[in-house]
Amino acid sequence: MVTPVTFAAPHAFLGARLYDRKATFCVAGIPMDIGTTNRAGSRDGPRAIRAAARMLTDGRHPDSGVDPTALDLSDLGEFELALGDIPASLTRIEEQAAGLNHLLAFGGEHGVTLALLRALVKRIGEPVGVVHIDAHLDTSEDNFGQRFAHGSVFWHAITEGLIAPKRMIQVGIRAPAWPDMYEWTRGQGVTIVPAQDVHESTPAAIAAQIRAVLGDGPAYLSFDIDGLDPAFAPGTGTPEIGGLATWQAQGILRRLTGIDFRGADVVEVAPAYDVSEITALAAATIGWEYLCLQAVRD
Repeated sequence: MVTPVTFAAPHAFLGARLYDRKATFCVAGIPMDIGTTNRAGSRDGPRAIRAAARMLTDGRHPDSGVDPTALDLSDLGEFELALGDIPASLTRIEEQAAGLNHLLAFGGEHGVTLALLRALVKRIGEPVGVVHIDAHLDTSEDNFGQRFAHGSVFWHAITEGLIAPKRMIQVGIRAPAWPDMYEWTRGQGVTIVPAQDVHESTPAAIAAQIRAVLGDGPAYLSFDIDGLDPAFAPGTGTPEIGGLATWQAQGILRRLTGIDFRGADVVEVAPAYDVSEITALAAATIGWEYLCLQAVRD
């Protein structure tokens, strides 16, 4: 098999075959950004991530040696939305995610995670543990009066019983938030690891903490690209200084082998604010690292 040069790689993520919902692993874009609270534009994230992923199609993982393109993988393209209607869009996203064996989704705003968790939990029949990498808690009951804005996704997911909160860990948190949000979140049993704690620790230690919190059972990864510092991911709607470096994120993810992940998303890439594709490439690589974890298990 001849691997095409990077600039001629297929436009599907990692060159995956298209539109096969029966594939073991599926990739889909969810171009919704009508619930953003600062800069819009993450609707264009999935296309940018796919384009940047051309850099990941010509080799194996440097640590594990796996090739995620060897997985039974299909790119489903973009999910349909209800224009301008957040609740209706969440319903459509859930319907399209239903029945998929294992989905890696590219956003779009973080609000799409709620629909994905609803579909996943209905399929597997139990709440999941969550690794949430982000600058923000996303546990507001509403954002500026909008109940389903991107900053309330995990309030809904917890109150709807989609997440086992004692098996949820939030990594990289550093944005301004009201004290009652921290109180409510910790009161549910969620573990919060501020970005400064990550900087003062090591990827190996953070990964060990994640493992201890998740324990056994099904898990989900939700990676908001603003979990990274704006120096590494300027192309996002709500950048916050003091975040993770890409090497820290990679170092953590690479140590999460063996966890029973049932799905993942990488969200909040807004290419209009990006520089030289560095945000899109970071997001694509996070998705690639996630699929490499599945290839190790497979």
